[in-house]
Amino acid sequence: MYKQFKRSAALGFTLIELLIVVIILAILAAIVIPQFTNTTVDAKESTLDANLGAMRSAIELYKIQHNGLYPGAALSNAGAGCASPGVKGTATAIGAQAFIDQLTAATDAAGNSCTIADTTYKYGPYLRQNIPVEPIGNKGSLAAEIVATATGAAIVPTAATGGWAIDTKSGQIVMNSNATDSKATPYYKH
Repeated sequence: MYKQFKRSAALGFTLIELLIVVIILAILAAIVIPQFTNTTVDAKESTLDANLGAMRSAIELYKIQHNGLYPGAALSNAGAGCASPGVKGTATAIGAQAFIDQLTAATDAAGNSCTIADTTYKYGPYLRQNIPVEPIGNKGSLAAEIVATATGAAIVPTAATGGWAIDTKSGQIVMNSNATDSKATPYYKH
């Protein structure tokens, strides 16, 4: 009897036993992998909300310090001074580049910007880094990825372009996309 037991132990697992283990592993993988996918989407949507919150706070602070004027509503390159090695803002028109200059550099009361703060350029910068990237489509840190309007009307994107959409008259900023999030809410309503 001892020989019989030893011989059975040496044979290994049966095909049925191996199939059961493989099926159990497949079921566990089917449960776990979608959880990781949802976590990634949730993290991107949370980052979107955090970025929008930070920019909306910066926009409101800019408005308070600039007599009701929102960033992007005035040129950023016309100011006097801006001592070297500081660089003046580059926006020659109202819109996205002025918005970027005025939130990421020091500004004077009229909205002109300089990369170095002094007694003239004493406000800001409102965002320490550049404009944050929109996390869903990874756009929005460049002027070409920011759509600027000056209508004062609510922004409702017509495509899933990505990046940011701003209104320099109302101060509204949204994600420039009509696509929906994991809860079926349009991204521009975040």
